[in-house]
Amino acid sequence: PQAVGKMTVAENLKEKIGYSLMVNHDSIEVSNKIFGKKTDAQKELKALIRKDVFDLAVKHDINLIFTVVVAYDLQEEIDYLNELKEKFENTGKFYYVELKADLETRLEHNLTPHRLEQKPSKRDTEWTVKDIYKTMEKYRLNSNEGEIKFENYLRINNTNLSPDEVSNMIIEKFKLL
Repeated sequence: PQAVGKMTVAENLKEKIGYSLMVNHDSIEVSNKIFGKKTDAQKELKALIRKDVFDLAVKHDINLIFTVVVAYDLQEEIDYLNELKEKFENTGKFYYVELKADLETRLEHNLTPHRLEQKPSKRDTEWTVKDIYKTMEKYRLNSNEGEIKFENYLRINNTNLSPDEVSNMIIEKFKLL
């Protein structure tokens, strides 16, 4: 879900294992700047950026961390995850980590200076709080127990964990060092 800590954990993990990193907002912020928020052109550019980054990572055998929000009740988003899995498994490994945190923690994360610095589209915090509630009502942003059947899958409730602890759990689970 939004503000669960994906970017911060991914940055911490990157520092420890040296993988390249693209957070979901890298493509969102660029496409927003060029075409405006949630326009057809913005959505298309965001998808093109992500596809090209993934294709280049596969072509050049680059280990890549990518963060994304998933609505598990939308089949097209599950299909997207499966496409990513297939793309990366063809050349190596695909690891999928799902973070979960309580609402209070997410609302705190939503206001952190680092998040607001890195994600210009999130600086309207009144809107982002409303968006967190709206998407919680509209979508299921965490999977159900046993729903994700990927071989290399880990779900972490990071409500009371630091990004350092979470990245250590990921490294240990998947033996990334």
